[in-house]
This record gives sequence, C-alpha cells and structure tokens, in this order.
Amino acid sequence: MGQNAPLADLEALYRSRYRHFLRVALLIARDQGRAHDAVQEGFAAAIRSRKTYRAEGSLEAWVWRAVVNAAKKQHRDRPTDALEGFERAASQNGDADDDRVVRAWIAALPERQRLTVYLRYYADLDYREIAGVLEVEVGTVSAALSAAHRTLRKQIQEVPQ
Repeated sequence: MGQNAPLADLEALYRSRYRHFLRVALLIARDQGRAHDAVQEGFAAAIRSRKTYRAEGSLEAWVWRAVVNAAKKQHRDRPTDALEGFERAASQNGDADDDRVVRAWIAALPERQRLTVYLRYYADLDYREIAGVLEVEVGTVSAALSAAHRTLRKQIQEVPQ
C-alpha cells in the first residue's frame, strides 16, 4: 500500500463496510443522526490525513480508530435525552426487550471492554485489528474481552427465569 492510504482504497472500504461502521457508531453515539455524522467525520478525517497512514496495521483498523473517536465525541456532545433513535434502530432485530437488556449490560461495561465488545462482535474485527483501533496491545484486547465475557456471563446467570 506504500506510504499513504489511496483514496480508492478508502472509498472501497467505505462502500463495503459502511453498515458495520454505522452500527458500531450507533452503539457508541446512541443516536442515529450522530452515528451517521461520526462515520462521515471519521472517513473525512482519514481522507484528510491519508498521507500519515504508515501501513503498520490494516487500513480498516486505521479508519476504525477515526470513526470510533468521532462517535465518542458525538456521544459526549449529545443532549442527554437523545436516546430515542438509538433505542428504535437497535431493536430492529429479535426481541426488543431482550435486546434492550443486553445493550444495557454492554453499555454498563467499562469503556475499553465496551468498545472491544463492539469492535469484535458488531464490526467483526480480529484481536490485532481491535488492538490497532484502540491503540493497545493484543493481550489487552484479550483481557478486556475476557473481563467483559465474565461480567456479561454473571449478568445472564442473575436473570430470573
């Protein structure tokens, strides 16, 4: 790939993975419009800084970092009552009540664990890519997922039958 990220590669990534980026951005930003904005801002930042891409990790992981950061900013900047779009969009599959409970459990995880869960199970990134996105070691990703799994497993066991 050379010393920078070609526009064609960024465009191909945008076209092929947009839904994945949007889904994770929605989970982080918790608002449909802000999630769209975060994906746009993340890709715009990647395009603006494409000459700084050093190909030390995958292009996708590099763009994920920009989108996650933009979504976190969108979440910080949102009004406190802006959860309506998130609730509606996130409950389109399966039982909405079960989805809401699981989303609440995941949302209650510490930030690193929560982002690791989103990137692993909603973006389908591998441990190395997640490490690149979060700028941590692969072992940290493994530990974060393990801790998240333990916490979520405990929550599931506490659900009344």
